[in-house]
Amino acid sequence: MRASDRAADSLRPIHFEPNVSKYAEGSCLVQFGDTHVLCTATVEQKVPSWLRDSGRGWITAEYGMLPRATAERTNREAARGRQTGRTQEIQRLIGRSLRAVADLEAMADLQVRVDCDVLQADGGTRTASITGGWVALHLAFQRLVKLGVLGAIPLTDHVAAISCGLADGEALLDLDYLEDLSADADANFVLTGRGAIVEVQMTAERKTFSEEAMLQMLVLARRGTDELVSLQRQTLGLE
Repeated sequence: MRASDRAADSLRPIHFEPNVSKYAEGSCLVQFGDTHVLCTATVEQKVPSWLRDSGRGWITAEYGMLPRATAERTNREAARGRQTGRTQEIQRLIGRSLRAVADLEAMADLQVRVDCDVLQADGGTRTASITGGWVALHLAFQRLVKLGVLGAIPLTDHVAAISCGLADGEALLDLDYLEDLSADADANFVLTGRGAIVEVQMTAERKTFSEEAMLQMLVLARRGTDELVSLQRQTLGLE
């Protein structure tokens, strides 16, 4: 058993609260244990200049952490005058993950901006952002269909993400902050509802690992994202 009394293959308590924002076209407050992220989807009647007159839409993402999302206060990136490399890397990952399951041609000339604001961080903020961001995106598209702007929701599949790690040779699912800090290796898996791989980020932190260990983490990740997709469907009333 882990410090959290979870089995190696168990997720933290996961909760999705949809439609938490009065103004956003789609929104979801997602909780992976003590990691809480507010995801909002904003629809714009314009696309980036390089997509103008292409007939294709676009989905992009922004990510940020509130100053007291962590144990010690961190200055807002706006106060520093620039985003950190970590922030840029995470928001690009979120955007890529959401676009991987979107039919951009069916979006015509619409752009959706998905903002992921970390209210509280305890590991897995990027995976929570992707998973909750998909719910917010789906809700925004539902609204556009209801308004007659779109004929159908331009999503081809679900997408969800989860972290895994190795501790003393054992593969663990959904690491919290302390587990991530002490893991021998850690990974983030982004998978679709049908099990296709969107992206894998995998790093040896303290020691190298074998192909067998990598596959063990993939098996856990598939199990975890299957649960997450089921929860997404329940939240949206798709089951």
